[in-house]
Amino acid sequence: MSDITRVRGPYAGRNSGTAFNGMGWAVATTQTETDDVHDQTASTLARIDEILSEMGSDRTRILSATIYLTDIATKDEMDRAWCDWIGADPQHWPQRACVETGLAAGHRVEIVVIAAL
Repeated sequence: MSDITRVRGPYAGRNSGTAFNGMGWAVATTQTETDDVHDQTASTLARIDEILSEMGSDRTRILSATIYLTDIATKDEMDRAWCDWIGADPQHWPQRACVETGLAAGHRVEIVVIAAL
């Protein structure tokens, strides 16, 4: 049986990452105090990088991403940060969905990814 690896997050009762059987799941929100969606996205993606690294993966191995925004009208701002981060090589682009939803106070972006390890 494979061991489960868990990456601690900042909140009680949940982790930021879980790895099992060659797969990794990660979730992150901004690590900075800003209302700017581009900056929150960049900060969130930096945290995703950290979590994936702790699990033995990286952004080039992401299979699926779901991005939650509090205002879908800010999608272009989020996309700028995403495209800068994910790079120009389509071989590294995951399938991705973006949805509008409510988030915790101060958070305008939350990102969930599934990656191969």
